[in-house]
Amino acid sequence: MILRAAVALATFAIGSIALVEHGAAQYTPGYGPSLPGSYASIPQPQQRVPGQLPAEAHPSYGSLPPDDQADKDATELPPQFRRQLVHYQTTEPAGTIIIDTPNRYLYLVLGHGMALRYGVGVGREGFTWAGTHRIARMLEWPDWHPPTEMIDRQPYLPRFMAGGPGNPLGARALYLGNTVYRIHGTNQPSTIGQFVSSGCIRLLNEDIEDLYNRVTLGTRVVVLSASNSLQIPSGTQ
Repeated sequence: MILRAAVALATFAIGSIALVEHGAAQYTPGYGPSLPGSYASIPQPQQRVPGQLPAEAHPSYGSLPPDDQADKDATELPPQFRRQLVHYQTTEPAGTIIIDTPNRYLYLVLGHGMALRYGVGVGREGFTWAGTHRIARMLEWPDWHPPTEMIDRQPYLPRFMAGGPGNPLGARALYLGNTVYRIHGTNQPSTIGQFVSSGCIRLLNEDIEDLYNRVTLGTRVVVLSASNSLQIPSGTQ
């Protein structure tokens, strides 16, 4: 009887150890506020692509000078620069983007005499341009690599800046053909409606996100100059 009890106890102990070891192998520790007590403060592990350096480890990583830093205060746009549905007569087909540089508007042609109009910031004096291109690339929260021409003019700029809310390209970027120009968001909403850039077209982040979701690669983009700018149409909400 004593021998049988000893064997049973030994069998139970071995089984318990195996069960614990199996559970430990299957258990993945959780992180975050759902854990009780002091465990809630354990940071969640960072997920990183193998071989990819963090942005701050990039050899040319830098920050913006004070004048180019993101707006700290909320800015309310004048009514004419807010996104709105307007009457707009054009021979361009529906789906075309038209940028009216002198009036600081971007139109997405809807057809039947209607368009969505967005307020934009455009090139400052000496940096406006006109032409026709197609969207060649579309990126969400793009990194910023200032082109060589911009670095030559403004050597204090960072050579690289990771994508994010403080990035001058904002939430989305539409790259035009093989040029250095883009339609993109901004970290400075206060510049919408102004002649301010080096030739790129900037929108509010919420507006570029809206436009990004309405266009595709290959979308035709027409940039108008002062000589061929159209009369400002009346807006309808």
